[in-house]
Amino acid sequence: MKLKSSVLPGVVISFGLFGFASLLFFTLFVSRHGGEGAQFDAYIWGLLKFTLFQAFLSTLFSIMVGLVLAWSLAHQPRFKGRSLLVALFSSSLVLPTLVVAFGLIAVYGRNGWINHITLYLFDISLGSYLYGLFGILLAHVYLNASFSARSFLHAFESIPQEKYKLAKSLGFSSWSRFVYVEFPALKSTIFSVAITIFLLCFTSFAIVLLLGGSPAYNTLEVAIYEAVRMDFDIDMALKLALLQLSISTLLVVFSSLLKSNTANLQTDTVAIPWRETKWLGYLQVAVIVLFSLFFLTPLMAIMIDGLGADFTKIFSDGLFIKSFVTSIVLAGIASTLSVIVTLLLSDARRNFTAKERLREYKYAHFFNLFIAFCGNLYLAIPSLVMGLGFFLLAQRYELSAFLWAGIAVIVANVLMTLPFSLSVLSPIMQKTAARYDRLAFSLGLGYWQRWVYCELPYLKPALAYVFALSFCFSLGDLGIIALFGSEDFSTLPWYLYSLLGSYRTSDAAGVALILLALVLTLFIMIARLFGRIHVEND
Repeated sequence: MKLKSSVLPGVVISFGLFGFASLLFFTLFVSRHGGEGAQFDAYIWGLLKFTLFQAFLSTLFSIMVGLVLAWSLAHQPRFKGRSLLVALFSSSLVLPTLVVAFGLIAVYGRNGWINHITLYLFDISLGSYLYGLFGILLAHVYLNASFSARSFLHAFESIPQEKYKLAKSLGFSSWSRFVYVEFPALKSTIFSVAITIFLLCFTSFAIVLLLGGSPAYNTLEVAIYEAVRMDFDIDMALKLALLQLSISTLLVVFSSLLKSNTANLQTDTVAIPWRETKWLGYLQVAVIVLFSLFFLTPLMAIMIDGLGADFTKIFSDGLFIKSFVTSIVLAGIASTLSVIVTLLLSDARRNFTAKERLREYKYAHFFNLFIAFCGNLYLAIPSLVMGLGFFLLAQRYELSAFLWAGIAVIVANVLMTLPFSLSVLSPIMQKTAARYDRLAFSLGLGYWQRWVYCELPYLKPALAYVFALSFCFSLGDLGIIALFGSEDFSTLPWYLYSLLGSYRTSDAAGVALILLALVLTLFIMIARLFGRIHVEND
């Protein structure tokens, strides 16, 4: 069978990504030195235990809260403001983690809203309870429970109404309905979402850096940052990076073998033909209201605190202008590359899975899994590990520090988007192949004709969503810039972190509001301008 012309670019990019990962691993490995000792081993073991422990707890609580929230939303389709809440929960995926941490501090910190309320009502201060394991878990649940709820809601809404009608006619209770009708539809989604959340929490950086509170709550990612930026202990950073890289790679290989049902991040409301009992309906409404308050109060705190900032002072700061322009330019380049790379990888994958193409090819399954693995490399190579690799390459090859930093940030941002953009675009491209391949091949349409007339109109909303997703990711990322950030090379997240580090909280509040407004405005407007993403079932 003749290989389709659209296979080659995606396969070449996949091998390029794999080669980049191999070069990075090789650079880290050959740069390490000896000198391991029992004390150092104990230190690493302690870091690893806490990193795994907080990732496990964060994943467990995020899945539990997300599942209950999705169940409540699915059975309350007439809840006022439901569509707006679902859109806001979807935006949690792109909220800058540094801004989220800032908002949580404003609500739950020593001088936060909760402490002010308890002092006013009961003359009691809860103190600095936010910092440490509790704060890390709270921030991770804030970011990931809404993401998991959005994925689970899609699974709920994908259940055929006939199953609900049959269960109701058989006299199922609400619990039996969940066990025999809903949970089987959720099972694979729960597992794949849990692995994604675990990897995100395992490699979490900004949250732990701001809310950890002490070295006792450091993770591998934060320890790598401190070893490079504070102690300049490259040997320790390398050992930590290799350990993290090994564990992350194993998890990504495992997750690549799983089928995920999280592709459609935007779904239509499907009315479930099952009226809830009064008390269960009240419970579901209470869950939605409580989580909405939990989700919205930090954003409200950022808005209120930010509006009190001196924006004239902020906008007249040359470093802010430089950081703003650098962020916009880098985000524009990274998001454009992300769309192109995602398109080519998705196109290559569907060639190896589509019936009319190369599904029967001898090595089709291998190439499909290989491309999927390469698309998820960011989860295996966290930004700080990647940044360390670029840091070592910059020391070995003499180029402009600004150029190295720019390349590192763009590559990291493209790789960061790929796992999510592929989960959006790849299933939709599979559907376009199933719908149009037979007709397009029978008419003898060329590649560009098929693209313009058959695929582009169908893919336009998804492409806009991927662009917005990548742009927002890039705007809010503090990962790799943490190693390269300086007055010569600064982005908005690094500028915000510098303000927090110098205790300029009023200016930091203003910058946090600007960053939040940029991200939410772009993300929500793109979705409204280009419509919703649909993955139809045949």
